Amino acid sequence: MVVLGSGSGGNAVVVEAGGTRLLVDAGLSAKQLCLRMESVGVEPASLDGILLSHEHGDHTRGLDVFLRKHRVPVFATAITREVVQDKLRDRVDWRVFQHGQVFPVGGMEVRAFAVPHDAVDPVGFVCTEGGVRFGVATDLGHVTGLVREELKGVQGLFLEANYDQGLLDADTRRPWPTKQRIASRHGHLSNGQAAELVELLIGHGLEQVVLGHLSGDCNCPKVVSAAVRRVAGDLPVHIASQEDPSPWVEVEVRRPTDIPALVPGSGGQGLLF
Repeated sequence: MVVLGSGSGGNAVVVEAGGTRLLVDAGLSAKQLCLRMESVGVEPASLDGILLSHEHGDHTRGLDVFLRKHRVPVFATAITREVVQDKLRDRVDWRVFQHGQVFPVGGMEVRAFAVPHDAVDPVGFVCTEGGVRFGVATDLGHVTGLVREELKGVQGLFLEANYDQGLLDADTRRPWPTKQRIASRHGHLSNGQAAELVELLIGHGLEQVVLGHLSGDCNCPKVVSAAVRRVAGDLPVHIASQEDPSPWVEVEVRRPTDIPALVPGSGGQGLLF
């Protein structure tokens, strides 16, 4: 996985496995989506699909212009499709899925699951290829039992860590109703909630985690790193940026011989996420 950008200004993630490339959300401008993909060695035309987690602008802003140049299938729930379609000028190759459904995209299998957020039909994803599972869970107000169960067993995870509770409480720029919305059970995930989920998933095989969607005012890499590293032990913890793409983060398939698999494109099976 490589995070092209993550935060209130726009979110987009590329997941690559076994020759299949997916874009999860398209919240950056089409120009930035293309520039950032190219800067990390991904040709926009090589995408096999775009997965939409929900309809908010910071996850769909670049979709219209991007799709005019690159005819890529877009995967979304029926309700999300209806809302997003109204903002698009051209016809789109929509592929509709339901919560709990497993559907193929190229050589990957994708499973969508419901998350609690103030959107019409928000979802997270677990992508599987070659025996490796990785999850994407952003924009959720709390960790439900369903979210825990769906993410158990993922080796790689892109997870929201939006705000630090102390910084949010002390923020003087946001009115109280906005703070309530952020911290509500259908708002965003705090550092503490993210750390709690990471701690749980370490016991179920988690090997790599990327934290994203950080608030520019109520969080920072140093604060969130400290919160999660307290429970992460030796687990690699990466922090996604709004301004620049992250490095590629890789989860390798471990064969019975314990020989590391090769990365995608080299003839072996592996996941870059």
